[in-house]
Amino acid sequence: MMDLFAAVIIDWIIGDPHWFSHPVIYIGKLISYLEKKGRKLCKKDNTLKAFGGLIVVIVGAVSFFIPFTALVFLRKHVILYQIINIFIIWTTISAKCLAVEAKKVYYALKKEDIEDARLKLSYIVGRDTSNLKSEEIVRADVETVAENTSDGVIAPLIYAAVFGAPFAMLYKGINTMDSMLGYMNEKYRFIGFFPAKVDDIFNFIPSRITGVLMCMSSFMVRGNPIKAFKIMIRDRKNHKSPNCAYPEAAAAGAMGIQLGGTNIYFGEVVYKPTIGDKLMELNFEHIRYCINLMYFTEILMVILWGIIFIVLSLDWM
Repeated sequence: MMDLFAAVIIDWIIGDPHWFSHPVIYIGKLISYLEKKGRKLCKKDNTLKAFGGLIVVIVGAVSFFIPFTALVFLRKHVILYQIINIFIIWTTISAKCLAVEAKKVYYALKKEDIEDARLKLSYIVGRDTSNLKSEEIVRADVETVAENTSDGVIAPLIYAAVFGAPFAMLYKGINTMDSMLGYMNEKYRFIGFFPAKVDDIFNFIPSRITGVLMCMSSFMVRGNPIKAFKIMIRDRKNHKSPNCAYPEAAAAGAMGIQLGGTNIYFGEVVYKPTIGDKLMELNFEHIRYCINLMYFTEILMVILWGIIFIVLSLDWM
């Protein structure tokens, strides 16, 4: 429990510094290498799809067994074991990084520099940002923060808390695969099929827990937890992903805004149903509200896990 808490604090203070060679960078390089090999070797759609499954196995195995082996090797060295365990968990959490990147868009909009806001947004979303209006930029930024509250914060914490640091890194590898290959467009439809499906499975429970925690945290952004929960349940299926709508709907319900709608990904127009009720117009302050919602959701997650840990410890005594 203390390792988890320490990792969260380190992430709040340090985040992902630019000088640090983050493990995800190497996971990403491995995925890119395997993708190129797959496209060279597989000339048919079915074989390319199968190769996508092989990518899942290889990346998953590497992501899990490297930290697992390191921890097994250090199990007799208690202090060093804890340091490495904390380090692994820390690298799977991205709350501060998400907040920093989202705030870059916030500050650009605050300065009324829409071109800079589009540029900063393009670094963190997959959609085409070149012609987005101010409200559309805010919507994209808020959706990214809400979705990644699950993918980048709560999910790795859940896997670290329940199964240990190597599983948190396994999750990170799977989630990175999805972010790089899991697009259901012409380019990635086959090679990205299994990465997307496996990511859906790994996010099934965390996304729903995240949604509930966000609803519970909604009073931090002047929202109503009950109303937010009703919106989440009502709009939980208004997304092509079986998971993303939970945190997005919870955030929309908490802030009284509407998310979703038409976007352009890699030149293809993708329509998404709307999520939430448009009780107020989107403005750049909603980015800040959503970041606050993310942080309090994380705090609530740690508090609740601490309570569970204490109760379980008392039962064992």
